[in-house]
Amino acid sequence: QVHLVESGGGLVQAGGSLRLSCAASGRTFSTYAMGWFRQAPGKEREFVAAISWSGDSIYYADSVKGRFTISRDNAKNTVYLQMNSLKPEDTAVYYCAAYFDRLPTRTKTGPSEYDYWGQGTQVTVSS
Repeated sequence: QVHLVESGGGLVQAGGSLRLSCAASGRTFSTYAMGWFRQAPGKEREFVAAISWSGDSIYYADSVKGRFTISRDNAKNTVYLQMNSLKPEDTAVYYCAAYFDRLPTRTKTGPSEYDYWGQGTQVTVSS
C-alpha cells in the first residue's frame, strides 16, 4: 500500500516555474514506478511524465518535453516535477501516481496502469 500526497501547486504567470512534490508513505517506495498526470476541466486525465523506480528510465509527453523534469529521491520517498516555461495550457490539476514494478528500468504511461493516486494539486498559469 502506498499513500501519496502532492504539494507545490499554485498560481503562476506564463513563463514562470513551479516545482511539484509527491511524498509517499510505505517502506517499498523504491520499488514503485511513479508518474505525473494532469486533468484540465472538461478534459480526460493525460500523461505528463513517468520515472522508473531505479530512475534510469524517464518518459515525457511531447507537450512538456524540454520544459518539465521528473526526478525522484528514494531516500526521501519523494518524486518531483520541475515545471519551467509554463504556459496557460498547462493549467490543470496535477496528480502523482504509483505502481509496483519488478523491473527497475520499466515505467508506463497509461493512467490505468497505476494503482495508487494522490489527491491532486492545482496548477494555474495566467497569460
